[in-house]
Amino acid sequence: MSHRIVQASWLAPQVKRFVIEAPHVVRRCQPGQFVIVRVAVGGERIPLTIAHPDQANRTITLVVQAIGATTQELCALQAGDMIADVAGPLGKPTEITNVGHAVIVGGGVGTAVIYPQAGAFKAAGNRVTAIIGGRSKPYVILEKELADICDEVLPCTDDGTYGFHGFVTQRLEQLIAQYQSTNQPIGQVICAGPVPMMRAVAQATRRHNIHTVASLNPIMVDGTGMCGGCRVMVGGQMVFACVDGPEFDAHQVDFQELSNRQSAYRDQEQAAVEHHSCQLPRATSPSALASSP
Repeated sequence: MSHRIVQASWLAPQVKRFVIEAPHVVRRCQPGQFVIVRVAVGGERIPLTIAHPDQANRTITLVVQAIGATTQELCALQAGDMIADVAGPLGKPTEITNVGHAVIVGGGVGTAVIYPQAGAFKAAGNRVTAIIGGRSKPYVILEKELADICDEVLPCTDDGTYGFHGFVTQRLEQLIAQYQSTNQPIGQVICAGPVPMMRAVAQATRRHNIHTVASLNPIMVDGTGMCGGCRVMVGGQMVFACVDGPEFDAHQVDFQELSNRQSAYRDQEQAAVEHHSCQLPRATSPSALASSP
């Protein structure tokens, strides 16, 4: 069953938002879950977080960074094009409770991962603060969308071109200090983004004994626990991110082991990019970038 792309637009350089028809997915999906996508029959399977389900229009929103061969192929598509497979929803939903004050931390495209959690935590009666970051202003995504549902949105840039000058983890440290002695201390942190960022978030919150959840992004193939490609060590035990996660207690995750596994196929990934580069329209062409914010 093919899936039609309803909308396709650039959020940032190399980052594209797709609205895709997926009636079987949207019927059941909850915050924190993902889908496995194949652009074409016989192609690579890639996991993508469901950034927004639209029950009325039977669509899901996916945010994709054109970094590998398959994501470049996907980001070359436009509204009206078809995607071969969208399987899901997969993974365990986020555990949503009233923790008082929930802080969501997104780095780069990780912001799309924590976006649905923000709305769910707000609906559960929490104060919600979003800390989002990018290397410079064009890479800070979904700020307006988060501002519509959060009590506060704190953008950060590595180079200081927008918002707080520094890493999201530095801004998080400031926020923890700000609320530590108030009647609304931070009850939980949820993070998604590059592995070094999530590890730094866990280190920052561990010192203050703040429950922290990380949405992991290991190599994944089938999404059903059969291939074992997404195995990670959590609390000294091997688990599979696709069926046991993708969210885990960040204080228990072995981020070093996760980082090592993420780089296991780097040479093959680079070879695939080089092979496809002469066959595909560039996802970051000047015309594409001109249409990004």
